Amino acid sequence: MNSITRKLSKILPIILVAGVVLFEFLSQSSAPQALSSGTTNTSLTASYIHSNATPIAPGISPVSSKSPIGVKTAPTIPPSKVKAKAANKNLVSHTSSPITYEKIRKSYAAAGRVLFEATCASCHGSNAFGTSRAPNLVGLGAGTVDLWVSSGWMPLENLTMQPAIKPPKYTAKQAQEIADFVASLSKVNGPGIPQVNLRDANVQSGLSLFALNCAACHTITGSGDALASGYFAPTLHLATKTQVAEAVRTGPGNMPRFSPKQLSNKQLADLVSYVTGYIQHPVNRGGLALGGIGPVAEGFIALLVGVGGLMLVAFWIGDHRR
Repeated sequence: MNSITRKLSKILPIILVAGVVLFEFLSQSSAPQALSSGTTNTSLTASYIHSNATPIAPGISPVSSKSPIGVKTAPTIPPSKVKAKAANKNLVSHTSSPITYEKIRKSYAAAGRVLFEATCASCHGSNAFGTSRAPNLVGLGAGTVDLWVSSGWMPLENLTMQPAIKPPKYTAKQAQEIADFVASLSKVNGPGIPQVNLRDANVQSGLSLFALNCAACHTITGSGDALASGYFAPTLHLATKTQVAEAVRTGPGNMPRFSPKQLSNKQLADLVSYVTGYIQHPVNRGGLALGGIGPVAEGFIALLVGVGGLMLVAFWIGDHRR
């Protein structure tokens, strides 16, 4: 019995440490995963159409068109205080605004046509009006197209229920060129590509907005989670501030679209500041983050350490009683 106790006392600590390290590695690498490419479904069309539709009902999201989140929208700036010329002529309004939207650039649209015809036209048609394989993109706005291309969701490798998370095929500039080309095909469009000014953003307000409107699907740590009907809320740890703003305004996939009446530009900047700050760069005062997935990881460690410790104590008591 003494030999068994000595062996266990040497082996168990190694097993415990190895278990902690292994779980930390697995939790970090597997937290934000999308659906596998083998799950086929044609409901991708609905994702595109939804991005240009009205916001989802309150039963789906805490925010609805009839029930704003309770904070007044950003005040209108008097014309006398607006600068005659913006620092960037591609922006619709002055640069001190929390959110500004880029105008369509003709040079970008010309370059985007070439890229679109090479990669996107086979499914969406040469003029982006859609085919039996993919939906119409005309009128969705540059912000919608830029989000799907810059995030790597498009172009698809396989027709799946939800686009798989993968590295983007195009650079940020090329994604904007494709977006500007699609937007140039219509005089009436959805949101443009946003430029986010975080200078006066309130992180505390962003936390409240995130907890109320986003955490239910993306989790409070932004790691993403499974949704109903096989969909998945992706991780926010890799999103840029532009992509976060685009997602909020355009509502990709099952995500509801938040209009300026529901979420003002000031509130959107607060939300973006929190996501790209505390979500993506958390301060883990307690030590190991354990993948940032909360009580599941903590319970696993407690069970591993607790049961292992109790086994050592039990063997030690049994050994001494003999």
